[in-house]
Amino acid sequence: MLTHRILTAFLIGSAPVVAGCARPSASQAPSPKQAAAGADTAKKNGTKTIAEATESSRKIEGLFTVYQDTTDGSTQLAIAKDQVGKEFIYFMHTVNGVLEARTFRGAFRRNNVFTIRKTFDKIEFVTVNTSYYFDRNNALHRAADANISPAVLAVEKIVAQDSAASVYLIKADDLFLKEALAQIKPSPNPNVKPGTRFTLGNLSKDKTKVVSIKSYPLNTDVVVEYVYENTAPMVRGSQAVTDPRYVSIAVQHSFIEMPENEYHPRFDDARVGYFTTQVTDLTSTSATPYRDLIDRWHLEKKIPGAALSEPVEPIVWWIENTTPVEFRDAIREGVLRWNRAFEKAGFQNAIQVKVQPDDADWDAGDIRYNVLRWTSSPVPPFGGYGPNFVNPRTGQVLGADIMLEWIYVTNRVRYERLYETAGLSLEREPLLDDVFTCSAGHELHLSTLFGLQALKAFGADEVEMKAVVNQGLISLVLHEVGHTLGLSHNMRASQMLAPEAMHNTAITSQQGLIGSVMDYENINLAKRGETQGEYYTTTPGPYDLWAVEYGYSEALTDPAAEQRRLEAILARSTEPALAFGNDADDMRAAGRAIDPRVMINDMSSDAIGYMEDRVQIVRDVMADLREKYASPGTSYHELRTGYLILTGQHGNAAVVMSRYIGGVYLDRAVVGQPGATQPFAPVPAAEQRRAMRALRTYLFAPDAFDAPEGVYNHLQLQRRGFGHFGTTEDPKIHARALFFQKLVLDHLLHPVVLARLSDTRLYGNEYTLAEMMGELTDAIFAADRRGNVNTFRQNAQLEYTNRLAAVLSTEGKKKYDYLAQSMALHQLKEVERIAARRTGVNEETRAHRAHLAHVIDQALDAD
Repeated sequence: MLTHRILTAFLIGSAPVVAGCARPSASQAPSPKQAAAGADTAKKNGTKTIAEATESSRKIEGLFTVYQDTTDGSTQLAIAKDQVGKEFIYFMHTVNGVLEARTFRGAFRRNNVFTIRKTFDKIEFVTVNTSYYFDRNNALHRAADANISPAVLAVEKIVAQDSAASVYLIKADDLFLKEALAQIKPSPNPNVKPGTRFTLGNLSKDKTKVVSIKSYPLNTDVVVEYVYENTAPMVRGSQAVTDPRYVSIAVQHSFIEMPENEYHPRFDDARVGYFTTQVTDLTSTSATPYRDLIDRWHLEKKIPGAALSEPVEPIVWWIENTTPVEFRDAIREGVLRWNRAFEKAGFQNAIQVKVQPDDADWDAGDIRYNVLRWTSSPVPPFGGYGPNFVNPRTGQVLGADIMLEWIYVTNRVRYERLYETAGLSLEREPLLDDVFTCSAGHELHLSTLFGLQALKAFGADEVEMKAVVNQGLISLVLHEVGHTLGLSHNMRASQMLAPEAMHNTAITSQQGLIGSVMDYENINLAKRGETQGEYYTTTPGPYDLWAVEYGYSEALTDPAAEQRRLEAILARSTEPALAFGNDADDMRAAGRAIDPRVMINDMSSDAIGYMEDRVQIVRDVMADLREKYASPGTSYHELRTGYLILTGQHGNAAVVMSRYIGGVYLDRAVVGQPGATQPFAPVPAAEQRRAMRALRTYLFAPDAFDAPEGVYNHLQLQRRGFGHFGTTEDPKIHARALFFQKLVLDHLLHPVVLARLSDTRLYGNEYTLAEMMGELTDAIFAADRRGNVNTFRQNAQLEYTNRLAAVLSTEGKKKYDYLAQSMALHQLKEVERIAARRTGVNEETRAHRAHLAHVIDQALDAD
């Protein structure tokens, strides 16, 4: 998710022009008379003039004038006297990278404010801390710099000056060719064993070089190729790394004029989801002294006060010429549909879309353009990515891009070798510490693959298959554009409609399938023979319209009246269609967050029932799997991919259902807000029991992972050279089933969840810890308590027993409260009684139960 990169002072069109500030650039070339005067002064001081110091250089004029020597490529930077002491915006993004180095093309990275200081004969570049606010009417503002450390990035000696023109010249190679402005090479992860992860070597002074310099009146851009050398790499990386000894990363450093306009910040509120620039008021006495600035574009009405007006300057998006022609209409539609939301905020045609000509004289790295870009990466880092960069002083969005990956429309899994985990992305590992990444594209891709599998099994025609891809692409673009507008995820939105409305196109075409396109939606798929509605949401939902109204509607001139106006908008947050919960609230990872409605890949107001239907569809499609992928002359690779996708949906469904157990519904309404309930409301006991029953049936039952005859022995990866060298190619069927069971047990037996089951009894929870663990033990053991245990169940039973034992271990006692320990011991005793039964069963079951008894004996003896 990238945001557009247009400066407030830029008008974006086929030929960008500068608007706003009319003064000439401070770094303009001096007049002949000024230059002569400067030369005389320089001679008196014994220093060179700028003309003398740059006589062998080409000159690139703009916000900052840059000189590059035509012989050795070295650079020098001119600093005007009136630029000293001013604030500028610094922005860095990756022009080209490699995923192993934790960066990729289009990654937006550093974005901060810096100032230039002159100290005697030196020029300093200093990053300014913008995280704190001091009220100018409070005497404390005079101590605003106390105990807040600025960052001195670089210090360069003045090598020449023209006093009459008030310009200083410094050498710039150390500024750009070293990691002075921003860190490029990632810091080592202390939790990762050295030698087990790909690492960059040392920065090469000889190979690192400036590859492009472009300077405009309001910004100066320098592209540098950083080359890292590691003569003896221990991890070589993928084939995308040509030679791990020499790795190149190209980044663009942009210096941007601080905008001077009529933009007024708007502040964050917990009831609506925007990306923010966090600011703390250190002169406030409030318990929450926050002045967090939401990220948003600077839109002004051509007709101030009009109910509906075009903006003075619209947000213009360019479809990069790398974009496959057949997808351009869907991409354009996905962008333009946001105009529906802006109409709610009083703007007509707020967003425009153009196509980059094949002979354009600009590229996507030009920050004056907001570009929808398309790539096909060897190791795709995302399906879609859409960040923005802002003015940290105000939160004004200055520019954005959106990156889309070709894998979204391909029939392949992102990581083929991750057999046991393909189809789930429940944990999030950031690609970069300072880069926001989004998994919506990956989730949508896997969801689309499942939909295509199902439609193929159901006998759908080519029109329906194309509709899935087209609607999914519109949904993906809507999501990523939403990020560029400043909107964060809303993982609560997928529960807007009742199940019976999910395929009613009269409803969904108007308000969408989900309340917000900022959720990670699952494909809306009907069972075989039932009426099929829209597969994906293709319009901004009610929440999106409301959020854009809050962020972008025209402000009143009276501050008190404006505050009342915004509060009236926010007061609607209790309406069900406007429900909100972001990544901090979502429950995709075990033990994190509490509200099961804030979850990825769930759908409808009855997520448990919807996921039960999803498993039934998976089983239906699985029955036809071999028949649908039996084309003569093809390998079984596509069959294997189909199996991965189907079982991935099965696992996702189980994870979604599990979150209702021990869950708590959240309400972030403020005190006295109409429609508010209470901040914490435990999930009703009936829903928790229902979720446990579903898990018993679809995850732990003896037949939960049954597959049609002939599927398992055809799950063959297509051979490619020595692709499976060092491992074996046979399908790891039991490991995959156990992986899904582990994901659910991770949540159900998490120390936080077990403690919550006890805590919530104090404010309404009627599903006790004892009942939950008793039912879990029953789900895993009851069906074969008096008979033979199949191999899938043996794995699940031992996994559960080992986890109970772990609760009672020395390490477990540090994590689990006494109540959880007591219940773990009680359940362990119950399993011990089951394990004691070894008559009337086969040898395999006897061995298994002896193993259970051994685990229990060790746990109790250790205790």
